[in-house]
Amino acid sequence: MSAVLRTVNRVLIAIAGLVLLVLGGAVLAVGLGVRPPSWWIHDGRHDVLLSDAERTHWRDAGWWWPTVIAALAVLVLIALWWLTAVLRRRRLAEVLVDTGDGEGALLRGRALENVLAGEAGQLEGVAHARARLTGGRTAPEARLQLELEPHVDPGTALYDLATESLTHARNSAGLAAFPAEVRMKAVKHRAERVS
Repeated sequence: MSAVLRTVNRVLIAIAGLVLLVLGGAVLAVGLGVRPPSWWIHDGRHDVLLSDAERTHWRDAGWWWPTVIAALAVLVLIALWWLTAVLRRRRLAEVLVDTGDGEGALLRGRALENVLAGEAGQLEGVAHARARLTGGRTAPEARLQLELEPHVDPGTALYDLATESLTHARNSAGLAAFPAEVRMKAVKHRAERVS
């Protein structure tokens, strides 16, 4: 998740939480007998949120229900956008490679992902490998998924991945560090018949 999205997410959650806390606390205080100010929506502990007169006041106006439905639809669309933005994992588009001359070169993230997955897939005992880059342009992080053959020791496969594929990718991109999250699972196979 990018820093801007993370900041917006935290600010929106903080505002929503603060509004709900203030409203809930105020309703609780009025319910416990605290006298509310004159401008407050409740007059006392037995008051309802919307009286019959308030609820039916705009019912006959032709613009009321389309406006309410449109406002609720906009709120639902904003909430869905926010949810998808939070749940979607961003794929790193490019990596900034330090060329040593004060300039930099851009390496496509997909290219590095493909090479990393290809090299990891060629390791002994790895049936299939997938790679995904996250993080920032100057500090990428790798997420790898390895499908291992049933006879392979996961520790050996992880050691080979770290010393060969990840080290080669880190050195090729000129990165000081290249953190990686590796998930492994075994390939399903049919039972062998012994005669």
